[in-house]
Amino acid sequence: MNYIVAADGAQIFYKDWGPRDAQPLVFHHGWPLTADEWDNQLLFFRSQGYRVIAHDRRGHGRSTQTDNGHDMDTYAADVSALVAALKLNGAVHIGHSTGGGEAAHYAARAKPGALAKLVLVAAVPPVMVKMASNPGGLPLDVFDGFRRALAQDRSQFYLDVASGPFYGFNRDGAKVSQGLIQNWWRQGMIGSAKAHYDCIKAFSETDFTEDLKRIKVPTLVMHGTDDQVVPFANSAPLSVKLLEKGVLKAYEGYPHGMAGTNSEVINRDILDFIRG
Repeated sequence: MNYIVAADGAQIFYKDWGPRDAQPLVFHHGWPLTADEWDNQLLFFRSQGYRVIAHDRRGHGRSTQTDNGHDMDTYAADVSALVAALKLNGAVHIGHSTGGGEAAHYAARAKPGALAKLVLVAAVPPVMVKMASNPGGLPLDVFDGFRRALAQDRSQFYLDVASGPFYGFNRDGAKVSQGLIQNWWRQGMIGSAKAHYDCIKAFSETDFTEDLKRIKVPTLVMHGTDDQVVPFANSAPLSVKLLEKGVLKAYEGYPHGMAGTNSEVINRDILDFIRG
């Protein structure tokens, strides 16, 4: 399997498919998943002639289950190490949920020439938790509940998330995919409980406001209006206001996991943005 070694010695697993001389697309997965959550997109964009790369965040999937480093600074540094090791230039970075935060944190620090465009899909920026500067955010109690559920019975908690709010399968009339549910659970359970526990703080309490202000490349912000995990009103519209070249694309009634439930639409819109 493919690995790069991070600054602290952690091994970061990655997939790297497609022509080495093609434009690279780098995919950042959500919590508590792996690069596998992007398989639909990896296959699609490879078929369009792109080089596609997706990594497992440290503590997730096949990467080292480190005790420490489950914070956005370290995540972004790991991405920088991956970009340097693969000598990627002019890349488009695409991040979903927590991966959107990671991608934004990296993008704000990317070396000149490394980044061409950015795509944020149902992403956590600007900030999720309620605070003085973010009165519309979710109460800290919500995320404390995540931590309690994970510590008590992680397996059942992951089944509940995947079969409920993540893909919107708890909505009346939803077309439920047992395969998506089982694949979500599988990805979560091969990761580290410690990493997943710590990452809740990273994705909920990190304030990406200054990161978004620093990003100068064209950025597509995609978000479903029925996102039950990262509520639309407190995320996408606020991010676009902070981005210098941000474009908002809202999807009526789409859930948090819309890249899985509505992949044909999402893939085509990302492709149009990359080519535009």
